[in-house]
Amino acid sequence: MFKDLLREKLKDLMDKGILERGLIVLDDLLDPIKQVLDQRSIPDAGWNEKQLRLFFDLLSSMDTDKDESAARVGEREGRTVNDYVLSLSAGFAHGIGRSGDIMAVQPKAAGGSILNLLSGKIATSLLKKIGLPKIGDAIVLPMATGMSLGLCMATIHQEWEKVSPGDPWKRSEVIIPRVDHKSPIKGIKLAGFTPIIIPSIINGDAVEVPFERIKEAITEKTAAILSTTAFFPPRLPDNVKNIAKLCKDLSIPHVINNSYGMQSETYLKVLRGGIDAGRIDYIVQSTDKNFLTPVGGAVICSPSIEKMEVLSQTYAGRASAQPLVQFLAAVLSLGLSGYRKLMEEQKANRQYLQEKVGEFASKIGQRLLEIENPIATAMTLNGLTRDVGGMLYNLRVTGPRVVFPGEYGSCIDRYPVPYMTLNAGIGARRADFEMLIERLNKLAHQLGRTS
Repeated sequence: MFKDLLREKLKDLMDKGILERGLIVLDDLLDPIKQVLDQRSIPDAGWNEKQLRLFFDLLSSMDTDKDESAARVGEREGRTVNDYVLSLSAGFAHGIGRSGDIMAVQPKAAGGSILNLLSGKIATSLLKKIGLPKIGDAIVLPMATGMSLGLCMATIHQEWEKVSPGDPWKRSEVIIPRVDHKSPIKGIKLAGFTPIIIPSIINGDAVEVPFERIKEAITEKTAAILSTTAFFPPRLPDNVKNIAKLCKDLSIPHVINNSYGMQSETYLKVLRGGIDAGRIDYIVQSTDKNFLTPVGGAVICSPSIEKMEVLSQTYAGRASAQPLVQFLAAVLSLGLSGYRKLMEEQKANRQYLQEKVGEFASKIGQRLLEIENPIATAMTLNGLTRDVGGMLYNLRVTGPRVVFPGEYGSCIDRYPVPYMTLNAGIGARRADFEMLIERLNKLAHQLGRTS
């Protein structure tokens, strides 16, 4: 339509062939945007920066704070101190949602509302296409994983409140198989629940929480079960399939902390098994760990569209549009093909990391822990100093986790050997791992462990 308008307005200014040639270039710029607005699905090919800027500029220009003829006399009119401050949210000063529903259309923010609704649809389409075909709906929220888990728990509490209005805390406990991560526990407590932590056992090198222990912990006070997929070795994923079956049989809500699991086909398979077998209410994952955005957002999804509607109505107030802009910009710049390529690179990097760290461990008299983990690997640190992590930090290696027996982090009271975990997360470069091996060899020299 815009091209037809230009053709009509400009046909008397230049030769038709030259004009049509120019309109072809314009088509290349605008067609991907038109396609996303038509299909509301992640495109196969990624966008360039010009398309991203144009897209966000067009949407943000629809909000009322850009209306120079408006008499803006409300308490919240999208006023910003200068254009630079406004640019930090890509022009979306009004944010998203309304006080009663984070997904509601906002009268002062037509463009922000389109951004909000479109981000959910594109997130849903991406999750379906990379391996979760039975996801009903997804939303992008401006909160990281822990706070998003808290929102899921608060939503579940409100649902239980309806079941027993005279005794709103009749269901006051959330079962969580032990995972040494503070955010999920805080999310449970934030919603007012008491976490019931199920202890783990050692199975070979792995740490796992037996399903029978989870089943035995359920009482009439149980409000939900919070299971975990992706975590650092030696912790294995929870038995999501059996937990989902149990939750379906007993009508207990089931939330999954899938913090950085969306990047891996292994964890996607775990989630599919749970969805097929039983009950999963909400799955939570961070935007930065899975979709390469700055920290501050999460994607919550569910097989149930109705449950997502209830959750969106539980969110308190409006929200910043910035994490949604970042998510959309990231996934639109990648496209489906780009994201799948990153998943394949992650898998290859994980294999490379395993091989090289295994060689290094053998060279200094250590060994790899025998644990199936599609993102991270771990090696023993027997006889080495506790300051290995600090020494690596000084060698400009960031990210390793060093845990000694009795320390928090291994998801059990006392893991039998000290160890170090190293990750090959999505978006990491092969050069990162080459530098890692070089600096591990420097560390070995500092420790007097060179051959």
